[in-house]
Amino acid sequence: MTSQNDTQPNDTASAPSMLIVDDDDTLRERLAIAFRARGFDTRTAASYEQGVALAQADSPELAVLDLRMSGGSGLQLLRELKRIDPETKIVVLTAYGSIATTIDAMKLGAVYYLQKPADVDDILAAFQHGEQPSQTPTQTDFAAPSLERVRWEHINRVLADCDGNISEAARRLQMHRRTLQRILQKYPPRQ
Repeated sequence: MTSQNDTQPNDTASAPSMLIVDDDDTLRERLAIAFRARGFDTRTAASYEQGVALAQADSPELAVLDLRMSGGSGLQLLRELKRIDPETKIVVLTAYGSIATTIDAMKLGAVYYLQKPADVDDILAAFQHGEQPSQTPTQTDFAAPSLERVRWEHINRVLADCDGNISEAARRLQMHRRTLQRILQKYPPRQ
């Protein structure tokens, strides 16, 4: 009897391994059930630390990461998963997307970046899209944004430059930390 670890990588009968890291229990488990139903060997984690531990124990072929989670950002986790195994294909999910974080995720090695809510079909399409040759998006790849969207993008760029440190970003933006937290809790404005 062979275990999954004994199967050859080219064996089409072996299930691709999937790691889902999201602190939203409902979304994480809903995605896990759907991926398992499609034949993926799926593991889940609710935090940065759990995601790193699972990847160190057995690096996944595919990973779906939430941008904001406890213990560290999705971009930090993306960086760590790529350090553990550069071949891991990663899609980043977020309800709080910005051009700056999209570009950062792609530069760090994500194959795609999706806005929540995203379902399994969206995520699988993102992985397939990531297999096609493409370039990292630039500011000119997006439509002209509204003034509110420009403000949102600037705030997220500063936050990304501060490695997610809200206090430091608030200082650089010359606003109170709580004001920045309230702004970040809202959904981004439409283009």
